[in-house]
Amino acid sequence: MMTLAAKGVHYRHESIDIFADTGIPADYLLLHPFGKIPTLQHGRFTLYETIAITRYIDEGFDGPSLQPTDATMRARMMQLMCMSDSYGYRPLVWDVYVERVSNPEEGKPTDEIRVAQALPRAKKYLKAVNEIAQVGLWLLGDKPTLADLYLAPMFGYFLKTPEGQNLLKQLPRLEGWWKHISVSDLWLAASKQV
Repeated sequence: MMTLAAKGVHYRHESIDIFADTGIPADYLLLHPFGKIPTLQHGRFTLYETIAITRYIDEGFDGPSLQPTDATMRARMMQLMCMSDSYGYRPLVWDVYVERVSNPEEGKPTDEIRVAQALPRAKKYLKAVNEIAQVGLWLLGDKPTLADLYLAPMFGYFLKTPEGQNLLKQLPRLEGWWKHISVSDLWLAASKQV
């Protein structure tokens, strides 16, 4: 949604509860055979996998480019996005945010062991991102890239936890980036849609 906002694309957001007691809706499985989110439908074209979706939006619509023109910086952008899928999403969102925030909201207990085991992996991921991040308002320089828009939602969830807030304080570049992006028009526009 942040990518759509950055490109100025009007869209309709439809929530799908893939965790519903009744299971994943059958019509949604026709769009995404693995039953995960998100899925993009643009006319007759359907696409799933967030990296593919964000690149399609950036390359397929008018508006500012969200990918660096320099090959090394474009590679860094993809590295940050892939690192987030491989090493960040699970510990930040599933193992800390869900256990610390979502489960208690649903009346479920927090698995403290799971949280404790996730924190070293979360710290390692955050430290690696902090080392790659450039000095400035955005992760890779003076303007937002797909990496900023890709990582922000994961950080948004993780930073709802005390563990997330404490870890971020140890990483000045990421802390500055978060202070900037979390009040940006892109973040605020996407947050209204959820």
